Amino acid sequence: MTDSLDYAAIEHEFGLVLAPKRDLVAVRGKGALLYDETGREYIDCAAGIGVASLGHAHPAVVSAIQKQAASLITCPHILYNDVRSKMLKKLVEVTPENLSRAYLCNSGAEAVEAALKFARLHTRRPNFVTAMRGFHGRTMGAVSATFTPKYREPFEPLVPGFSYVPLNKIDKLEAAIDDKTAAVMLELVQGEGGVNLIQADYIGAARELCTERGALLIIDEIQTGFCRTGKFFACEHFDLQPDMMTLAKAMGGGVPIGATMLSAEIKVEPGLHGTTFGGNPLACAAALAAIKTFQSENLAQRAQDMGEYFETRLGEKPLSQVRAIRRLGLMIGIELKHKVQETLAQLLERNIIALPAGANVIRLLPPLVIEKQQLDRVIDVLHECLA
Repeated sequence: MTDSLDYAAIEHEFGLVLAPKRDLVAVRGKGALLYDETGREYIDCAAGIGVASLGHAHPAVVSAIQKQAASLITCPHILYNDVRSKMLKKLVEVTPENLSRAYLCNSGAEAVEAALKFARLHTRRPNFVTAMRGFHGRTMGAVSATFTPKYREPFEPLVPGFSYVPLNKIDKLEAAIDDKTAAVMLELVQGEGGVNLIQADYIGAARELCTERGALLIIDEIQTGFCRTGKFFACEHFDLQPDMMTLAKAMGGGVPIGATMLSAEIKVEPGLHGTTFGGNPLACAAALAAIKTFQSENLAQRAQDMGEYFETRLGEKPLSQVRAIRRLGLMIGIELKHKVQETLAQLLERNIIALPAGANVIRLLPPLVIEKQQLDRVIDVLHECLA
C-alpha cells in the first residue's frame, strides 16, 4: 500500500452510496482474482455484476484500450469512425441472424430505454408486457419495465403502459398481449430476480403471439449475453429470433458499453434518439477485442463445461441449507432456505465474492476464464458454508 488513506471513509463522505458495501477495497485484478489494498486475494464470483466475463485485465482488452487511447478516444456520431464500424460489423455477425443493425450506447439501462422508444415508434402502440421478477434497469423507462415494487414505488408515477405476467405461464401471457401492446420484453434467465430460467414452450409461445398480434419481442441479454449461459447468446438455446435484443455488461471486457440490436423492419429516423458517448472509439476498441476473445478462446463451450463441472461437484455433498440449484452455463443460482446475507458474509470471510439474487438466492457469475482449481476452492467453501 502506497498511502494510509481510508478509502471506505472517503467514499462514504464524498460519494452517494446507493448499495450495501462489502468490507473490501479492491485495487487490482487478474483473471478471476481480485486483490485488496493489503494484497489479500479473493476469487471474484461477482465479476463486476456480470461484467468481467473475460476476467480482470485480460491482455487482449488491455492492449486494445492502450492502443486506442493513444490514437482517438472520442468521436461523435456526426462523423464516421474506423473502429466503430468494425465493431458494429462484428456485433451483427455474432448476434441472431435477423438482427441486422445496432444502436450503441453506454449501459444496459440505456439499451433498454432505446428499445422501448423504438418499439413505440415502430408499432405506434403504447403498452408493454414484462415478466414478474424481471429486472431491466433503473432509469425511468427501464424501472417501469421492472416488476419488483421496491425499485418502482419510490419513483412513481412512472412511464405508463406496463403490465407484468408470471414467467412460464403461457395463458397469462396470451391474455396480456392485445392490439395496444408495442412489445413483450423478457429475460431468458432472470438474473436479479433469482436466476429463474425461462421454459422453451413459453418463449416459443411468446414469439408466436407477438408475431400474430403485431407486437415486437425484445430479449434482454444484458446479463446472459456473451457466452455466460454456454452459448454466445441465450437465444441460441431456443433457436430464437427476437425483433430487438439489449446488450451490455460483458460486452466491453470491463469498459462501459451497451447496444440495442434491431431487425431490418424497425425504422428510426435521424434525430429521434441519440447519445454523446455511445459508440466512442475507446469503448468500441475494447468491445471488439472482447468479442474476438470470446470467440477465439471458445468461452461459450468453456462456460458450459465449467458449469456442468460445478453442479456435479457441488452435488457430491449434502447441502442442508439449499432448497434448489438453478443454472445455465456459468450463470448459477443457489436458493437457500433462509435469507442470503449471512452466507454472503461467510463467503467473503473465506475470500469468495458472491452476489444475492433476491432475498434468499446466492448468485454466482464467475469469470468464464476461471481456473478449475479456483472453482474447486469456491465449491469447497460452499460445502463448508451450506452443509
